[in-house]
Amino acid sequence: MKILIVSDSHGLTTELTEIKEKHSDEIDLFIHCGDSELSAIEKSLSRYLVVRGNCDFEKNFPEELVENANGLRLFIAHGHRYSVKSTLLNLAYRAKELKANIVCFGHSHILGAEMIDDILYINPGSIRLPRGRQEKTYVIIDVEEKEITLHVFDLHQGELEHLKQNLFFTK
Repeated sequence: MKILIVSDSHGLTTELTEIKEKHSDEIDLFIHCGDSELSAIEKSLSRYLVVRGNCDFEKNFPEELVENANGLRLFIAHGHRYSVKSTLLNLAYRAKELKANIVCFGHSHILGAEMIDDILYINPGSIRLPRGRQEKTYVIIDVEEKEITLHVFDLHQGELEHLKQNLFFTK
């Protein structure tokens, strides 16, 4: 199963559509972790599961989502309500409460992936205003049983091969 994760697009529409079209044949699940600043009926968000970020005023986006995919439980939130700019602890408490295997979040605009207590935390960065790097990033994870291959893409350069990682669930 392949999951595409994007966040913090802050008003971009063409780019969301281009990402979707570029990967549509290979992706099983599209996720937007908030701060799209778009309406729920915006065409560029079709096929994406979208949560509400601190810059979103669309009432039809949920604050968080839990999605079961291929035997895994995904918890999706923007992250602003969990203070992710300073700690992952609050997000971790919620992830454990929901029995999540994978947590997708944004808000900080900082690309990162970390396995903590057998839970994978992924922040795809931002395709509009990245922090800590110049690349405008999104992530595709390829899930095979207990192994996950993490692919990082730049909006303009394509896959950033040097950031590719293999991660494993132990349970």
